[in-house]
Amino acid sequence: MTSTSTEVLTDEGSALPDEGHVAATVADVVAERAGHLFGLMGNGNVHLISRLTRRGFPFTSARHESATVAMADAYYRATGDVAAATTTYGAGFTNAYTTLAEARIARIPLVLVVGDAPSSGQRPFDIDQAKAAQAAGVVTLVAGPGNAAAITHRAFDLALQTVQPVVLAIPYNLATAPPSAPEPLEPLPAKPVWPAEPEDLDRIAGMLAAARRPLILAGRGVLLADATTSLREVGDRLGGLFMTSVMAANAFNSPWDLGIAGGFTRRHRLDVARQADLVLVVGASQNIFQTRYGTLFPEGTTIIRIDNEPDTGQPAAAEYVRADIRPFIEGLLERLPHAASTWRDTVPEVSGPEFRSSHPSEDPVEFGPDGRLNPRAVVAALDQILPVERSVVMDGGHFIGWAPMYLSVPDPHAMILVGTAFQSIGLGFGSAAGVSVARPERTTVLVSGDGGGLMGLADFETFLRVTRKGVLVVLNDSAYGAELHQYAVKGLHDQAMLIDEVDFAAVGRALGAEGTKVCRLADLGQLQDWLSTHDEGVFVLDVAISQKVVAEYMTESVAAKG
Repeated sequence: MTSTSTEVLTDEGSALPDEGHVAATVADVVAERAGHLFGLMGNGNVHLISRLTRRGFPFTSARHESATVAMADAYYRATGDVAAATTTYGAGFTNAYTTLAEARIARIPLVLVVGDAPSSGQRPFDIDQAKAAQAAGVVTLVAGPGNAAAITHRAFDLALQTVQPVVLAIPYNLATAPPSAPEPLEPLPAKPVWPAEPEDLDRIAGMLAAARRPLILAGRGVLLADATTSLREVGDRLGGLFMTSVMAANAFNSPWDLGIAGGFTRRHRLDVARQADLVLVVGASQNIFQTRYGTLFPEGTTIIRIDNEPDTGQPAAAEYVRADIRPFIEGLLERLPHAASTWRDTVPEVSGPEFRSSHPSEDPVEFGPDGRLNPRAVVAALDQILPVERSVVMDGGHFIGWAPMYLSVPDPHAMILVGTAFQSIGLGFGSAAGVSVARPERTTVLVSGDGGGLMGLADFETFLRVTRKGVLVVLNDSAYGAELHQYAVKGLHDQAMLIDEVDFAAVGRALGAEGTKVCRLADLGQLQDWLSTHDEGVFVLDVAISQKVVAEYMTESVAAKG
């Protein structure tokens, strides 16, 4: 089924120019509020796109509507700036539904402008798109002749205030309708404020000062609150260690950072983290993955969580203080003295280069039991080969157990995991394209599995088209690895879990990239040579990895589920 129809957009038989109507008004506000528009043209959004491209507004076309939202989502993750996406109505909207759900659950602010059924009623091929969006937890606003400018501004304001995607619908028969008298909109309710209570500040500051081995775990909420610098100073005053969630990777830029907490924590760093006697969790959830199914810290460790939102996954033993993050952290700084003797004095090795890069306890062998490459060894080697100034984008799948553990990034905006919120795969190419548009000065590194890569293949071309310099790493185990390691091990038949091996490097070459099949670590030298001689282009590594090497997070998940 295609996402466009053969119906021609007309008004009493005459085609209308892309100005002076509802779609043009919406487009003008999009140009004012968004940094970029990602879309795929159809009957429902042709006037919107034409208005913007005619004036030179930056627009990137996808090859499948799923990638429109994925690109806008990734643009925000890579920059912190809101982008817009657009699709036509019907199949165009439903094709983007998975990425819309991912953005909603991951809490990514963006505006999706869609065509919709006529205001006079649905046609035989229309669906109730507002109800569909509502089912995913996404609000739909409707543009019309009397509110087009105001409602488009409202869509961006609401996305930013709620940190959520918002759908803006343009009914088919109103797209070319002329503006009418403005209809007033009620102001958005003010966002709730959660002040830092003095008694909470005194109590938490006292607990931190009394701790011998304090650890601070920061999440994305710290970034949104612009509280990273203050929180790092709290840790430095205490002489404590740091960890982060995936979405706050390397936020502290500190030699005392133990890395990503949860299922991606490397063993030697985890051993140190588990020595903490008090953990201050700020702006991060405490879901089962973040806590390694309750094993991240030993039982009895004091855990305090500061956030302005509750968390249904928070352990019962953890203390929760509801407060806006930045005022609370600044209040702690006013109460904390500089510690004379600290945990850092007893673990100086943590700040050393050997601890931060490799470690004697981690020397992954080159091959797995089946003779194919050990993904740990591959990704560890890539960390030394890939340019330091890089954005690392990961699709969903079993393979994500290695890239976040071994690939370092310059800042939190350079570590982009997509699909994990909605437990989906196949979003990698679209997401990497969005990152390439957002941060062209960095090398975009897309790490994908073969299952997800095949699912999103339509936008392989988009990724190549918009990427100044990039590397695609396909960790190819010829399988849906997550299912293989969760269900085949329990005796379920594995036929549907296996994939005939596809050479993504050959596919990439057919589309204009360069690349090679990697069957031994020495083959990575071809990437190293290419990087040293090319300032532009994309290189594809199809890495034949073992089906027998299981990521730590998957092992723990299987054990927790029994």
